[in-house]
Amino acid sequence: MTDSSRPLRKLGFLTIGLFDPADPAAGHESTLQVIELGERLGFDSAWLRHRHLQFGISSPIAIMAAASQRTSRIELGTAVTPMGWENPLRLAEDLATVDLLSGGRINPGLSVGEPMHYDTVKHELYPDSAELEDFSYARVDRLARLVAGEPVREFSGKQGVVEEFSNRVEPHSSGLSERLWYGAASKKSAIWAGENGFNLLTSSVVFPEEHQEPVFAQIQQSQIRAYRAAAEASAQTRGPARVSQGLVVIPTDSASVKQREKYQRYVDERTPRTKAPQGPKRMLFAPDLIGTSEQIAEQLYAHAGFQEVDEVAFALPFSFDHEDYVQILTDISTKLGPALGWTPSKG
Repeated sequence: MTDSSRPLRKLGFLTIGLFDPADPAAGHESTLQVIELGERLGFDSAWLRHRHLQFGISSPIAIMAAASQRTSRIELGTAVTPMGWENPLRLAEDLATVDLLSGGRINPGLSVGEPMHYDTVKHELYPDSAELEDFSYARVDRLARLVAGEPVREFSGKQGVVEEFSNRVEPHSSGLSERLWYGAASKKSAIWAGENGFNLLTSSVVFPEEHQEPVFAQIQQSQIRAYRAAAEASAQTRGPARVSQGLVVIPTDSASVKQREKYQRYVDERTPRTKAPQGPKRMLFAPDLIGTSEQIAEQLYAHAGFQEVDEVAFALPFSFDHEDYVQILTDISTKLGPALGWTPSKG
């Protein structure tokens, strides 16, 4: 096996929290059990995708609040929360509250842009301001300022006998602003994240520059390097600039024959979209990595994007069953992680 000169320092996983609309409680409970399992297996972090008007987690903050009371160590994040659906002030309040409940374990991952299928939902989401909403970077920057404790208004102090008002978002959770991440798939967004003090989340999707060859790993590497250069040159850094990679990996070491067949069908169905850029923005998908942990480790060591990072949040396949996630997470923790130089967390 190829040796890595940079051992993997942090290992996490990402889940969509899929559920059956006929029995949504069971799917949410499964997600909480998966997070609990992740802590027992020594994972450093568990991340939740954000899905609106779909059969996946629509309120990851609520799930993180519940998970914070069933775990004690594992960090909890969102990858990512699309800010187009959120009021930054209200979101800042919720994030700070859950961060305090968790003992400072929340890692909000954020993105900007118009909500998906906006024309079909804007009449309910923003009935009076749909055409005026700002979906630019300014929206996430506003959240960052509010989380950091910058004043919201001039008014504060005591009013009447018991009412006391603050001029900043309350509660305030010290340190949360250093754990804000931006989910970037383009060089432009990666540079913006670095210039504005965010950590960087990279995933299995990138948008190439016009001049770039459609080679996923090389494009991701160039984006990470551009981010680091921007972060180093910026005076806005809130803490050490961190980068996390989030590819789909499916180790099969302890999988049954039936599971291996199921996993391979899943990968085969998704592989054609990785062969060429998709759509007008030339979206490029990374191939899913499937095989033994040794085989996946070899592929990762050869991956130009992986070579740039020392922490990952491997994405779990969307449509698998609970027992599949147990097997995959167990293999990642006991076989793939150690093969990448990672040591499980304890306590």
